[in-house]
Amino acid sequence: MTTVRIPAGWPATEEQARAVQDELRGRVVLDEPGPPPGTGRVTGVDVAYDDERDVVVAAAVVLDAATLDVVAEATAVGRVSFPYVPGLLAFREIPTVLAALDALPCPPGLVVCDGYGLAHPRRFGLASHLGVLTGLPTIGVAKNPFTFSYEEPGVRRGSASPLLAGTDEVGRALRTQDGIKPVFVSVGHRVDLDNACAHTLALAPKYRLPESTRHADSLCRRALQEATA
Repeated sequence: MTTVRIPAGWPATEEQARAVQDELRGRVVLDEPGPPPGTGRVTGVDVAYDDERDVVVAAAVVLDAATLDVVAEATAVGRVSFPYVPGLLAFREIPTVLAALDALPCPPGLVVCDGYGLAHPRRFGLASHLGVLTGLPTIGVAKNPFTFSYEEPGVRRGSASPLLAGTDEVGRALRTQDGIKPVFVSVGHRVDLDNACAHTLALAPKYRLPESTRHADSLCRRALQEATA
């Protein structure tokens, strides 16, 4: 497990964090389709906290996109690097997530975040932030729609409906299993929305959440237990 220090110059206030978002948001690439689903590698990232001990743990789990077998995994532990502020959660997580990605023994390929990309009040969630900093193709697959509206998609797997901020489509509500609550997919960086949804379906053959997210969630919870034992 890699131990992470808070980077020098890391934002300490809401004003500073929003200024960083404003600077980096213009670097998001939206005109690339991204890697074809079912090819190469896909990496899930997730984090777990112990706020009482001021500890955050990140996990990165690499899957073979064709078989969904685990290829590699890595974890990192650090101090929480920013207070809890809705819309600025990436600043609590990014240093440790970057360290977990850096500790992988192989290139991660597409990165799937348990959270948001463009489906964010400032159009710059964790998936977009991580993509811009690393240059990797990224998508966000979230468990809830945050502050956005949507119509319930059809009951069959693969049904989708726009996730809307007013009249703007910022993502999609996607049914990954028949009759099960949808997930909420948004573009992070260097992947289009159609491809992001196709990747999500390919990664969720049996369960609501992508296998990348399921593996990363399990690993970071175990790593947090070890780090705080």
